[in-house]
Amino acid sequence: MKIALIGATGFIGSAILKEALARGHEVTALVGHPEKLAAAAHLTALGTDVLDSAKLAEQLTGHDAAISAFSGHAQSNVYEYYMQGMHAIIDATKRAGVTRLLVVGGAGSLEAAPGLLVIDTPEFPAQWKGTAQGALDALHLLKQDATLNWTMLSPSAMIAPGQRTGKFRLGTDQLLVNDKGESTISVEDFAVAMIDELEKPAHARHRFTAGY
Repeated sequence: MKIALIGATGFIGSAILKEALARGHEVTALVGHPEKLAAAAHLTALGTDVLDSAKLAEQLTGHDAAISAFSGHAQSNVYEYYMQGMHAIIDATKRAGVTRLLVVGGAGSLEAAPGLLVIDTPEFPAQWKGTAQGALDALHLLKQDATLNWTMLSPSAMIAPGQRTGKFRLGTDQLLVNDKGESTISVEDFAVAMIDELEKPAHARHRFTAGY
């Protein structure tokens, strides 16, 4: 499959890139600094400006799917930058005629309890509020789009480097918690869940989550 991966040098994006290449997909990495990516078989690295919707649409054209691992973590105005980027990515995907958009979401938009989102719990870290609110509003943005074939994958509360086990649970809108009260997923297994969804779509126009 020919995939355009936005944000392929980031924490989650780099894991998705590794998983996609390991499965033999052709990947166009759309990044701010393509020189950061080492050459690899089936990989094309292109510099992009996510906020330039017209240019991004040109770069997305001809791909079977787009995956967005875009985030605004490095920006001072995280929320505003992220939302501008998501508007541009959605617009560019549609203009390019790409049939599927898969998006890395956040755990903050999941339910910790019925009617209570993780982002609204007292223990939610203040430094991640902007990112989490952006991911939540991006989910609303996708749900409001009547034509785009989208899927969002939200991680568990804790996503960190670990092992690729290929063994995890899937859920929908509720935070997944194990019998110890922990909500975790390795970034490697998160990437497995994303590429599984790419290859065998099961959550068209829905959000889902993965965790142990």
